[in-house]
Amino acid sequence: MRALEGIRVLDLSRVLAGPWCSQILADLGAEVIKIEHPDRGDDTRFWGPPWMKDDQGENTQESAYYQTANRNKLSVCVDIAQPEGQDIIQKMVLNSDILIENFKTHSLKKYGLDYESLKKINPKLIYCSITGFGQTGPRAEQPGYDFIIQGLGGLMSITGEKDDLAGGGPQKVGVAVTDLTTGLYATIAIQAALLARNKTGIGQHLDISLLDVQISMLANQGMNYLSSNIAPVRTGNSHPNIVPYQVFKAKNSHFILACGNDSQFKALCHAIDRADLNQNMDFQTNALRVKHRIALTETLQNHFMSQDAAYWVEKINAVKVPVGLINNIAQALDEPQVKHRNMVVEQAHPLNQNFKMIGSPLKLSDTPVEYQSPPPTLGQHTFSVLSHYFDEDKIQELVKHNIIK
Repeated sequence: MRALEGIRVLDLSRVLAGPWCSQILADLGAEVIKIEHPDRGDDTRFWGPPWMKDDQGENTQESAYYQTANRNKLSVCVDIAQPEGQDIIQKMVLNSDILIENFKTHSLKKYGLDYESLKKINPKLIYCSITGFGQTGPRAEQPGYDFIIQGLGGLMSITGEKDDLAGGGPQKVGVAVTDLTTGLYATIAIQAALLARNKTGIGQHLDISLLDVQISMLANQGMNYLSSNIAPVRTGNSHPNIVPYQVFKAKNSHFILACGNDSQFKALCHAIDRADLNQNMDFQTNALRVKHRIALTETLQNHFMSQDAAYWVEKINAVKVPVGLINNIAQALDEPQVKHRNMVVEQAHPLNQNFKMIGSPLKLSDTPVEYQSPPPTLGQHTFSVLSHYFDEDKIQELVKHNIIK
């Protein structure tokens, strides 16, 4: 038994936020049918290099980006711009629980695939719309990619080195963090709507906006502004509210120290043989350490230059103060803890029998995540899925008129 077994999802989304959501649902056992354009499919199929290698080590036309968010799904190619294609989706909606789409606001209405149209066919349908700016408001009609939203939503104003230092200036996060978090929020909303449907018997429309999500992600930084009326600025690898909580340079490389309270600071000082710092009246509390940030961090930085990073990490770990080296991605995936938690999984792909992908972080004791199938090739399941809705003659007619592929 899988957690969402018996739930059917029609996934009309592309790129990342929507597919990230539907992959989570698929990992948890939902049947996810990925609807793609017959000629080009999901935009990210062509977002390479890098490309997945085949069994001979040669590049395929399956991008690594696409492989990120599409496992455990069925790929069905339908041209929804054609009336016959719209009829196919409407027929599939009849026995679907969830529909996910990330088309521009109101653009599916002309196809009869908007929520108001489809709820007449299936009142139990949970219809999740993911857009840059939401279904309402002055920007509702505008497209919005993650990068744009990171800028508009304030994230880039607090990410990166300080403006007065080399390399300072606006900086995006190294992954499409707003897309990914939007996918998570969409998943939460969908599961909440499923629970609500158990009580009411009817579905609902979920309006999920990247900008809304980005604003919510400002978290403590947003509240810092609302509390002080002073907009937070970029502080590099230091923390606006906690000291010491930043990157330090050791003799050979950098490491991270995250000292979250006064007792941890006391333990840190003893571990690094600088008990005098804990006795300094300027550093007795976190509020004082924030006030005297420059003096304390300069003292610590000079001290840490005397030994290699691994030395300090071992000493500080011993007193249970959060500390760690800074890995590149290869090193991170090679971490013993990452391997123990099965965060890199291997699953045979039709083009690569030794295909590897990042695993799910969801660890459920009774209904665990299952890796049932790799990301599908374009249209891999069109005929097998549509055979449940149409006879062979009808399917061949749809192929002939380029409605499906």
